[in-house]
Amino acid sequence: MAFIYLENMEFYSFHGCLEEERVKGNTFLVSVCMEVDTEKAGKTDELSDTVNYQQVYDIVKKEMEIPSHLIEHVAQRIYDRIFEQIPQISGLQIRLSKLNPPLGGKVEKASIEISGKRSDHC
Repeated sequence: MAFIYLENMEFYSFHGCLEEERVKGNTFLVSVCMEVDTEKAGKTDELSDTVNYQQVYDIVKKEMEIPSHLIEHVAQRIYDRIFEQIPQISGLQIRLSKLNPPLGGKVEKASIEISGKRSDHC
């Protein structure tokens, strides 16, 4: 098994509980760690024998485009879609961060991380 990372994919999205957040938007970062058996791909050098990063990015992008009140909800949707659409992944970790959350003081980011194995998910 190996771990494949897509780190700090950046999106400008409209998630938040405050109306201003849903109108003005904010910058979000999404990182994905996928546990994948890469032995065959390591021998064949064929994309079909591993996870296609573009497919993962497209899933994340699509879910980030759907406005939500909570980053927890967005992260769970990303987690669910990746597991649903990419059967090669046996373990998955999603980290979603909202940069400069409006909390009345200087806060770099608010983040949520969801992780699990396919057996936990099904």
